[in-house]
Amino acid sequence: MHVSVVLFTSDLRLHDHPPLHAALDCADAVVPLFVRDRAVAAAGFDAPNRAAFLADCLADLDASLRERGGRLVVRSGDLVTEVCRAVTEADADEVHMSAAHSRFATRREDRLRRALEADGRRLFVHDAATVAVPPGEVTPSSSDHFAVFTPYYRQWSQVRLRPVAGAPRQVRVPDDVKGEQLPARDEVGGVSAGLAAGGESEGRKRVTAYWRRGLDAYDDTRDDLAADATSQLSAHLHFGTLSPVELVQRARRHGGVGAESFVRQLAWRDFHRQVLAARPQASHADYRTKHDHWRTERGARADIEAWREGRTGYPVIDAAMRQLLHEGWMHNRARLLTASFLCKTLYVDWRIGAAHFLHWLVDGDVANNQLNWQWVAGTGTDTRPNRVLNPVTQAKRHDPDGVYVRRWVPELRDVDSRAVHEPWKLAGLDRAALDYPHPVVELSEGLDRFRRARGAREED
Repeated sequence: MHVSVVLFTSDLRLHDHPPLHAALDCADAVVPLFVRDRAVAAAGFDAPNRAAFLADCLADLDASLRERGGRLVVRSGDLVTEVCRAVTEADADEVHMSAAHSRFATRREDRLRRALEADGRRLFVHDAATVAVPPGEVTPSSSDHFAVFTPYYRQWSQVRLRPVAGAPRQVRVPDDVKGEQLPARDEVGGVSAGLAAGGESEGRKRVTAYWRRGLDAYDDTRDDLAADATSQLSAHLHFGTLSPVELVQRARRHGGVGAESFVRQLAWRDFHRQVLAARPQASHADYRTKHDHWRTERGARADIEAWREGRTGYPVIDAAMRQLLHEGWMHNRARLLTASFLCKTLYVDWRIGAAHFLHWLVDGDVANNQLNWQWVAGTGTDTRPNRVLNPVTQAKRHDPDGVYVRRWVPELRDVDSRAVHEPWKLAGLDRAALDYPHPVVELSEGLDRFRRARGAREED
């Protein structure tokens, strides 16, 4: 009997899964394998919210496989060792997996290929599962990657995407390959109380609901903090429970301004991945340095802790940071505001903010997280690196009635909407009764400090 192993990584789904389809086409049986790689834990990427969401994804994937006569084999340890052990146990000829483009993933893939080839087996790497257009598929004539989004998007939009494959009807798994017990969400400590459920089934339900109620209005509502009208599919894209190729094609068929804007956001994910694939050091070093002398934990500990806890005295910033702690997720506009506040109003190193987000965000990945932080800090690909987002102006624009703020900062639930965004108006109220802090810094003071550091004169 010809057996193949399908290694699931960030592609925890059955719909539109090129490695699974390739394995089923060429083998009598397959081993659907997921390895809880100890290197991921050692690198700090298994933060509680992502570990809990992953447990949901694995349980859902196993259930879907069992509906088709199969099952998911889960192992823990070194990924290369565990894959080779499963190959030996199943007497498999080959391993199929999705392409990945981070430095960590490509090095791991190279190790796996060498180990398999040394044993006379083959590794087949298929289209990446978490992007629509893989890094390197579109490049400018003068460089190995695009550093500006707009020209990248023009070329990205012209790429002919592969056909979307449905889920297989049957998956036969050999009986003699055993796995360990699936992890469970309730075994993970430190999880956000409001963390959403994971898994392909949940992701596809969300897509169906959003296509009905929100996609057409996406361009008008995506920055509305109170409406909470974004798709909230980012965690499913991160874990690969949804296919970006499928989402792009479905949105294009749907048509309209909202769908076009939605597709553009998917292109931003691919843009960041092609930047990081070409410049892997951007995960920790400035992509375009401004020679900043950032404040750090040693010099700004109180301000940093106030930011992390949602106690800065700026209501929209505090609301967003509390949403992050409670849900393990944050509205995209709120991410921009909180990042700008930390980097440019408090002048704190972007890496401190990026690390905090990576700990809490269920959708946190290195490419999107680090490069979005660099974009806001002005050390990345932003063509206006010195822009400062004023939290009061932005709050009035994107939460005009204060609904978002009062949702997450209950101390201010009885404050008039005309005053809820302005700390100087709150100053006239009974602070002790409100239990709400004074601002950690005056906006003018923070702006002056940033301007002195950068020679900047830009504010939004």
